[in-house]
Amino acid sequence: MNVEAGFMGALALLLLLILRVPVAIALILVSFVGIASILGFGPAFGILQNTPYSFASSWTLSAVPMFLLMGFMAYRAGFTSGLFELAKVLLRWLPGGLAISTIAASGGFAALSGSSIANSATIGRMAVPEMVSGGYGRGFACATVAAGGTLGALIPPSILMIVFGIFAEVSVNSIFLGGIVVGVLSAFSYVVVILTTAFIRPDIVPRRAEPGESTIKLGVALRNAWPAIALAGCVLGGLFTGIFTPTEAGAVGSMMTFVVAGFLGRLTKEMAWFVLSETVLTTTAIFIVAVGATMFTRFLGITGLSSYLVLATAGLELTQLTQILLIVAIYLVLGMFMEPFGALLITLPVFLPMIRAEGIDMVWFGVLVVKLLEIGMITPPIGLNVFVVKRVAGMEASLMRIFAAVVPFLVADAFVVACMIVAPGMVRIFG
Repeated sequence: MNVEAGFMGALALLLLLILRVPVAIALILVSFVGIASILGFGPAFGILQNTPYSFASSWTLSAVPMFLLMGFMAYRAGFTSGLFELAKVLLRWLPGGLAISTIAASGGFAALSGSSIANSATIGRMAVPEMVSGGYGRGFACATVAAGGTLGALIPPSILMIVFGIFAEVSVNSIFLGGIVVGVLSAFSYVVVILTTAFIRPDIVPRRAEPGESTIKLGVALRNAWPAIALAGCVLGGLFTGIFTPTEAGAVGSMMTFVVAGFLGRLTKEMAWFVLSETVLTTTAIFIVAVGATMFTRFLGITGLSSYLVLATAGLELTQLTQILLIVAIYLVLGMFMEPFGALLITLPVFLPMIRAEGIDMVWFGVLVVKLLEIGMITPPIGLNVFVVKRVAGMEASLMRIFAAVVPFLVADAFVVACMIVAPGMVRIFG
């Protein structure tokens, strides 16, 4: 073992990330140099050549571009607006009904997108201007969309959960089922925040139905929402009944999205090309980071750092709860400064051996990690969802005001995390 080299590699990685070196480059560079210093340049070049193919050839991983393609096509074809209209019709009678409709629409689109940022961008374009015109505070309107956007990575199909399942070698379907539970609980907690704010601060969240909402007819809303509902029902239904594997569900979903868009007359050659280009670029970015993380995992294995940390943690005699709280704190801090994929993939090589050694349920841990990473998406100073919503909505709300309005939603997220820690069995309700 060469634990010292492992520590030096980890510190070098941290330094490169602080210097704003792209995560993929930092991971690959540190891993290559570290392996070369221990085994020589020949083995290092061999690992560098073989890792991209051995990783990308995973059958389950092919679900990533399929679900990305489905989400991009659903967004470009305008399927989301129907979900938002239907949510408004059904929920307008509640205090803060338009904000609650935004959360519901975010949860619905999450079943098509699998991405927090895509969710925030898509819903933000529609919901924020309408909430502001309906009397909502600008900061709270943006904060609601940003918080609702985090459901995109919790409610399946979630790209983060697929990547975690592959690295942790656990059932993606099981993580998806756990994500539904936590996603619904998160959405419910956000609704509680909106209702509470409506009673405490009616100046920023109207208590009664907003003018104009009653003109929307249920039949019209259902007609506009059926494509998204049918797609989500087919994909998730086939996935959880065992008809489809995750990869097959992604392939069927993406194909059906194109078919429905063409049937409705919304598919053009330009749109198809743009959607395919977005999918290729996003998939490539994800895979490059993942390849770097795979190399870093091999580097840590060669140095023996992972085993050393497991033994060192056992020697400290920390309780399981203390270890979990420590990991929670680390992810919350990382989420404040890093995007989710980078934070996930640089930590899994270190944390997975420790979690396995403690006998902790890997499905529960996967859902917890995704939830923590999504909290980082609305946490200052680098809350990506907040920046995305502010940009796409075109609202003149300061970032400080939006981040201040996000605080109650962060309290709701803290409640959800506490529930997961106190009652971990909740993640396994559906099996």
